[in-house]
Amino acid sequence: MAITTLNSVADYLLCFAQEHGDVMTPLKLQKMVFYADAWFMALNDGKELIDDRFEAWVHGPVARDLYIRFADYKWQPITREIPCPELPKVVSEHLDEIYKVFGGYSAYELEQMTHQEDPWLLARAGIPSDVPCRNDIDKDVTAKFYRGMMDA
Repeated sequence: MAITTLNSVADYLLCFAQEHGDVMTPLKLQKMVFYADAWFMALNDGKELIDDRFEAWVHGPVARDLYIRFADYKWQPITREIPCPELPKVVSEHLDEIYKVFGGYSAYELEQMTHQEDPWLLARAGIPSDVPCRNDIDKDVTAKFYRGMMDA
């Protein structure tokens, strides 16, 4: 069982961005939430931050419910004011760290990073990068991959 929800993580990251004058598009938010879950699993013996699965879409990992929630924004910044959720301290500290590490990258840069990494590549199983795909990204593969990055 995961510690929190997809929308709580997304809302926290959006709130953080808005409080700091940063721009957050749906594409960037997807990658930030993916990395938050991936690194949480890597740092916590595979324990999931969120239950939601990510799919290996053309533009990188996507949580379908989050895509639907912000689809109206398309490529534009999310401007809706988001109230900050109350999260356990371990989660908020983790998300603050994720923002420090990944928040300075553009949506495109984050997308390109995911395209170089095993979770997305293996989920696509040789499907060309520009061909639509909805294969699930295996969370065990994700946890193992990012845990391995810590050991490198």
